[in-house]
Amino acid sequence: MASASSSGGKKRGGVLREEFGNPERRTAYLMILPTLLIILAIALFPVIYAFLLSVTSSTITSVGSFVGVQNYVDMFQNPAFREGLWNTVIFTVVAVFFEFIIGLAIALAINRAFRGRGLVRAAVLVPWAFPTVISAVMWRLMFQDQVGVVNWLANDVLGVIAQPILSDRTLLLIAAIGVDVWKTTPFMALLLLAGLLTIPEDVYEAARVDGANVFQRFFSITMPLLKPALLVALLFRTLESYRVFDLFWGMSNRELESLSTFVYKGVKISQLQFAQGNAAAVFIFITAFLLALVFIKGFGMQTSTEDR
Repeated sequence: MASASSSGGKKRGGVLREEFGNPERRTAYLMILPTLLIILAIALFPVIYAFLLSVTSSTITSVGSFVGVQNYVDMFQNPAFREGLWNTVIFTVVAVFFEFIIGLAIALAINRAFRGRGLVRAAVLVPWAFPTVISAVMWRLMFQDQVGVVNWLANDVLGVIAQPILSDRTLLLIAAIGVDVWKTTPFMALLLLAGLLTIPEDVYEAARVDGANVFQRFFSITMPLLKPALLVALLFRTLESYRVFDLFWGMSNRELESLSTFVYKGVKISQLQFAQGNAAAVFIFITAFLLALVFIKGFGMQTSTEDR
C-alpha cells in the first residue's frame, strides 16, 4: 500500500511538473489566473453563503444560531420537498430521454443532403425560439378544459382521459414533459447536428468499402465519434431540466412542485421555510455537480497523462 501511495504521489508530481514546468503553459495559467479568480469569487460566494445559511436558524431578517444538519432533516421530512424531488426526477429522466431520441433522429435526417435542407433546419428551430414562459402560457391555453384544443381532443375525441388536464397533477406533469420535449428537442438536435458535421465522410466511405451496413456504421462510427457532442447535449439538457422552474410555474399556475419552486416559495414568497429553502438550494447545487461528474465519467471524457 505504501508503494502504491508513493507511486501515485510521484505520478501526480509528474503531472504538476509537466503542467507548470513548461514556460508556455505556466505563462498561460498566469494570464488566465485573474479571470479564474473573478469567476470563482462570483460563482462560489453565493454557494458558500447559502450553505452557511442552511446550517443555521437564520431568517430573512436575522442571523440565527448554528443548527447543523437539522434543516436538511426537516427538508426531507417536508412532503412538499419530497413531491418536488419526485416530480423533478421524473421530469428530467423522461424529458431528456425523449429529447435525445427524437433529437438524434432529427439530426440524422437533416444531416443528409436534400433540396430545401436549410429551410428545414431553420423550421426545426422554431419551437426553441419561443421563451419558456411564453410556451408555458400558450400550451396552458390549449390544455384548458373549456376552450383548449388539446383537452378537447383527449377528452371528447379520443377519450383517453376523463378529467380536465389542468385539474390533475399527474396529467399536468405528463403535459409539462410533453411541452418541454416540444420546445427543447430542437436544441438537442442542433447540438447533435454540430457533432455529426465534424465526422469526416471519408470514414463512412471506408466503412462502406469494407462492407459495413447502416447499423454497423451507426454503432461503430457515428456513436463513438459523436461522444463529445452527446456529452454536451445530454449534460446541458439534464442540468437545465433538473432546475426546471418557469415551465412548471407558468403552465400549472403554481400547482406543480419542483425543487426550484420549493426553494422559491420557501425563500422568497412565504419566508417561513427560509432555512429549508437554503438547504434545498445547496442540495440542488451538490446533486447537479454530482450529475455532471457522472456524465463526464460515463462518457469517458477524462484525459490521462498518457493521452497527452
